[in-house]
Amino acid sequence: MSGPIALILASASPRRVELLAQIGITPNLIVPAHVDETPLDRERPIDMARRLADAKAREVHKNHPQACIIGADTVVTVGRRILGKAEDEAQARAFLTLLSGRSHRVIGGLCVLAPDGRAVLRVLTTKVDFKRLSAAEIDGYIASGEWHDKAGAYAIQGLAGAFVKSINGSYSNVVGLAVHDVANALKGLGIHPPGLV
Repeated sequence: MSGPIALILASASPRRVELLAQIGITPNLIVPAHVDETPLDRERPIDMARRLADAKAREVHKNHPQACIIGADTVVTVGRRILGKAEDEAQARAFLTLLSGRSHRVIGGLCVLAPDGRAVLRVLTTKVDFKRLSAAEIDGYIASGEWHDKAGAYAIQGLAGAFVKSINGSYSNVVGLAVHDVANALKGLGIHPPGLV
């Protein structure tokens, strides 16, 4: 293929756009993938993150076969329990209560799919330790509305940063996209978008 390769982010997440911008990447297009994110029966969280990242990239690739596609998925787990995006305040409160005073894992699935069909598929796990949350802290966070559209009902880059005692692994993975791995995957595929060092 002659000329630069278009880069498409298969996600509507503004956080992923911001993370890519941090490493100098601006996608040519943002095309949210529409895939069923329901866990499969007895599916492990790590397998779910990998499957969905791959499915999202391939779904968008169908209509944009000459582009490089970045697909991603974020799964928050406590043990084998998956905490998705809270549907309402009651569920967000239940998630935060469960996370309070304990460790959980944020599993990020990443698929970078080249126009020729070559793919780099990665799964990254970051361990996050929350302090014990008071009822007032949970109430305040629920009232902020920041929990909306966030896996696990919190945003580490926002107010919930005050809840995090420590992390082990990639911070950007917890936000929504492990940018170190995106950069390495692109370079490994021989794709060099403008701005990427």
